[in-house]
Parts: sequence; structure tokens; C-alpha cells
Amino acid sequence: MKKLGDEIRLTLPDEQWENDVMDYRKEFIEMGERLHGAGNLHESESYAQWLAGVRNNMDPATVRGGLVPATSYLGVRASDGTLVGMIQIRHALNDYLRRFGGHIGYSVRKGERRKGYAGEMLHLALEKCREMGISRVLVTCDRENTASARTILSNGGRLEGEVREGAGVTQRYWIEV
Repeated sequence: MKKLGDEIRLTLPDEQWENDVMDYRKEFIEMGERLHGAGNLHESESYAQWLAGVRNNMDPATVRGGLVPATSYLGVRASDGTLVGMIQIRHALNDYLRRFGGHIGYSVRKGERRKGYAGEMLHLALEKCREMGISRVLVTCDRENTASARTILSNGGRLEGEVREGAGVTQRYWIEV
């Protein structure tokens, strides 16, 4: 369980985080898991390429084609500066995000799960949504991901329904901020 004093802060990525972020990426690839909320980190060939994309995606004038403006954050444990998770806030929804992806995507590294970090990161991201003027936030998860569903519910999520995508089912939750 999360210890007192193990609060999370959301930090914009920059050059100093290269080793931490690339280790995070490697962990997910080795486990065969998708990197949610990491702004195409899985597909990036280098940290510099990923960081440039993250920075470009923050601005509507430079966002990559087919994507919406988004801000990616590192979830950093305040007590020791450890990268425990990543979270991305999409400033708007396109058709795909409206059905499956939502405004927010997030992930937590395996060794840091079940400590409350996902819930804290989501809470902080919802505050940032409020600051951006996003008052109704869509957050989704796979139906089988009960931990994520609990995280969303604990942050005020209300299940709107489910959408089938291939063999999987995506649950869609709305949170009023």
C-alpha cells in the first residue's frame, strides 16, 4: 500500500528523464503490455523522437496528423523522484477517442501497482482538465481491467456503457469536474 508521504506529482517530461522513461518503456515491452497514456512511447525509436512528438502534440498548430492536442505527464513519486506512471490528457476528442480512448489515458509500472498511484494521478489530471476548461471528462478502460475501473469509479466516474472493439469490450465512464 502507498505510504504516507508517497504523494505523486505530475511532471512534464524533459531531457533529464530520458533514462527513466526509456526504462519504463522497456518494462512494458518486456511484459508484453500496452503503454497507455504515454504518447506513442512504445512506437518511438528514441527518447528524442518521443519527446519532440510529445511537445508538438501540446500545440494545436504542431500536433501530428490524425491526433488531437494532448499533454503528457510523468507520474513521479515525490519522496524519492521515482517515475511510477504516465498519464496523458487529450484536450479534445476525435471520433476514435469519443468511442474508445477518452480524454485521459494512464499506466503504472508493474512494481508500483496496487499502491493508489493510478488514482492519485487521475485525480491530479482531473484538476488539470478543470484548469483547461474541460468540465466533462471521458475515461475508458477494457472491461477486464477491473483495477482501472475501480480507479475511475473512485474518482467519480459514472459508467455510460460499453462498446465492442474487435474481440474486446471498452467501458466508457464520464467524470464531471
